[in-house]
Amino acid sequence: MKNYLIPVFVATGFLLIYITAIFVNLNTAIILFLFSLSPLILIWMVFKVLKAEVETPFTFDDRWYEDQ
Repeated sequence: MKNYLIPVFVATGFLLIYITAIFVNLNTAIILFLFSLSPLILIWMVFKVLKAEVETPFTFDDRWYEDQ
């Protein structure tokens, strides 16, 4: 698996756990703790994705809008 996909999966799993905790009505302290961790996980994910060494054969002039 590519190194930049691991943070995406972790952040998505964390989001699912957080939403489940809200719907199940867990203790408010647990929900607030998860909420306070969420910016750190999001920043970690964004940093890893932006720093990933992914090379594309296209230039900006070739495909400036890539929706395929």
